[in-house]
Amino acid sequence: MPMLEQLETPALLLDEARMDRNIERMRNRVRRLGVSFRPHVKTNKCMDVARRMMETPEGPITVSTLLEAEYFAARGVKDILYAVCIAPNKLDHVAALQDKGVRLSLLVDNVETARLLAAWAKVRGCRADVLVEVDSDGHRSGVKPDSAALLEIGRYLEGAGVPVKGVLTHAGSSYDCRSVEAIRAMAEQERAGAVHAAGRLREAGIECPVVSVGSTPTALFAENLAGVTELRAGVFVFFDLVMAGLGACRLDDIALSVLATVIGHRPDKGWTLLDAGWMAMSRDRGTASQPVDQRYGLVCDLDGHPIDDLLLLEANQEHGIMGHRSRKIEGALHLPVGTQVRILPNHACATAAQYGQHKVLGPGREVVATWQRISGW
Repeated sequence: MPMLEQLETPALLLDEARMDRNIERMRNRVRRLGVSFRPHVKTNKCMDVARRMMETPEGPITVSTLLEAEYFAARGVKDILYAVCIAPNKLDHVAALQDKGVRLSLLVDNVETARLLAAWAKVRGCRADVLVEVDSDGHRSGVKPDSAALLEIGRYLEGAGVPVKGVLTHAGSSYDCRSVEAIRAMAEQERAGAVHAAGRLREAGIECPVVSVGSTPTALFAENLAGVTELRAGVFVFFDLVMAGLGACRLDDIALSVLATVIGHRPDKGWTLLDAGWMAMSRDRGTASQPVDQRYGLVCDLDGHPIDDLLLLEANQEHGIMGHRSRKIEGALHLPVGTQVRILPNHACATAAQYGQHKVLGPGREVVATWQRISGW
């Protein structure tokens, strides 16, 4: 097996022991909360990772693209939730997946889409498992739990012969919380909104067996999931600097990093140049609004320990500019050309999406495997 120092850079590194520890932590949470677990695989996009997260070889899982659904279905996963409101131009792709035996659940959050979906199901003569997306926090899509639109969508689908499988919500605003107490409150808001929406549908005669909630922060800090049937979360498998900034993990829980090499210096600016820019790290600046701004990534040594408060201060396409958090020039640490460093990402999903494979780290600095991952739609 090669050692870390032998890899060509930039490379996406995955610390297997940290990943397994993160998965076990989430499993313990799910057991304590007494719900089923539908892990989101959009962060890892990799069968070698996903099989460790799933409850059975057939799932369930959550995906964010139909390509993900196709990839995992080809590897035996049958119970898949596509957690983005369906676009009409994707329905033929949905049918192709169903023809392969995939139980693919879809989302809607408006009557217009419900009508198009029902018409398609009637013409194709196929079943559509549908959940109504509920907006529990004003973060993005979905209908309000108390809205007339919720019942309008439910009644239309049921009347058109498309059973409403349940409701789904995602507390994306948990990423904006500034304390654990705020995340706990958001988790309760998420739960209450979804349960209330399901209750309204049931009162209207719509069965609504599934109540699905989830985000990594709320999953980790929810105290009660009464009325919820399933929990979804994804980034927990790797964690990242945003999650650390929220208090959802420690720095040494972050399993994903980018290996980069020093290629030059600008002593007049206090810079060290790396061969990893935004094409290696992404442009995500998710920590910019947090109390500690990590710029484009936190720089660590090859064992994963932060170095002298060094950050990836700026990112060009292929050049990364490393320097001290304070941007000091005098006394700045300039590592020799050829030195390798590991950079912890702001957003694991966005950084991992830049790569076609994970280089898996075992004990010490040994690279024990290469796991392929997918990208695209």
